[in-house]
Amino acid sequence: MSDAFSVAQFENVAVAKPVAGDASLSARKVVVYGMNYAPEMAGVGRYTGEIAEHLAELGADVTVVTTPPHYPGWKVQAGHSNRYSRANEGRVMVFRAPLLLRQKMGGIWRLLAPLSFALTSGPVVFWQIVKRRPATIFCVEPTLFAAPVAQLAGWLVGARIVLHVQDLEVDAAFAVGHLAGFRWLRALGLTFERFTLGRFHKVVTISGRMAERLLDKGIASDRVTIVRNWVDLAHIHPMAEVSPYRAELGFTDEDFVVLYSGNIGAKQGLKVLLDAAELLAGQTRIKFVIAGEGPVKRELATAYGHLPAVNFLPFQPYSRLNEFLNMADLHALPQDKGTADLVLPSKLGGMLASGKPIVVTADPGTELADFLGDAAMITPPGDVAALAAAIASCQRPERDLGRQKRLRLALRLSRREGLTQLVSGLVQDTQAGS
Repeated sequence: MSDAFSVAQFENVAVAKPVAGDASLSARKVVVYGMNYAPEMAGVGRYTGEIAEHLAELGADVTVVTTPPHYPGWKVQAGHSNRYSRANEGRVMVFRAPLLLRQKMGGIWRLLAPLSFALTSGPVVFWQIVKRRPATIFCVEPTLFAAPVAQLAGWLVGARIVLHVQDLEVDAAFAVGHLAGFRWLRALGLTFERFTLGRFHKVVTISGRMAERLLDKGIASDRVTIVRNWVDLAHIHPMAEVSPYRAELGFTDEDFVVLYSGNIGAKQGLKVLLDAAELLAGQTRIKFVIAGEGPVKRELATAYGHLPAVNFLPFQPYSRLNEFLNMADLHALPQDKGTADLVLPSKLGGMLASGKPIVVTADPGTELADFLGDAAMITPPGDVAALAAAIASCQRPERDLGRQKRLRLALRLSRREGLTQLVSGLVQDTQAGS
């Protein structure tokens, strides 16, 4: 491979094409069960939506049981209501069940929301599985609380049951302090987790460290597969021209724009980035853009809204995401220290595919640090001074030696590669159960 990448090379790996064995899914029935689904733009919902649509494109008869779109703002999106509904969405029949929501979803409420979905959706998914008798049931964590009903129904009809672990809920909830005052819940949660995980035929997860934790929780190694979250390289790629967003947002050619785009929650560690912005307030050329939604956005906007260099924006349209990511001079990927090794952030793919420099907070030896190597600048989690110094140093007009490394990493996270791996695993499971 040459040292220079073109948009055409990215487009060449962008479309998930059928592979050997995909025909095994034709006319097969699949039930997808999880609390996040399209049209959610951030995180799990987007990936689960793409998986369901891709399976349908390959000829599978796909039914989804989920919630109204509500993440990451924990508020039902316009055009939807928090009640039971059913509709054909694209090639997929989607059943939506209500869940408990409130404006501030911290503490015990982060436990009650998935529990409420497990209760409201349980009868729906049980009936759909018994009625449709699918070959495969594809559960998504979060939320694992809902899985036992699907497992029981799957056992009754002889279906293969696969779990897609996007987040280790119990570990993450205590790592970020949501349930710090409920230690007894951790023991109960871990017991439930071990019991439930042991009853899946296959567990797919998104990172090596998460796979290691699953093995520690008692899952046999031959039942665990790693498929990293992907990026659509036909949609996200380096732009030769200046992004129109810079002019639209009032940035000049001299401004140095630091961008964070994604969920704004506790585990994202955005406070350290905004503290760094405050430390750099005297360097007026540096501008910060925080784009997205989430439970701590209002709190952060109140605490740091006095900084003239910091701009808070909502999520931008997906149709313009490439322009938005290419607006940045530097992408920032802060991580809370307690969660830095629980997951490889899904937003990383878009950052890499834009080709722009990246600064990350991660400890040495974590999967994120190992994956990026010297393709990004890495500073310790929680170290405001180190992060500020790294941001300031990126202003120097030196040659960006990490660009080609970032683009090569983006190729490893291509949408075609990810969906092909995932479908291949489902085909094998289906064939094994036939």
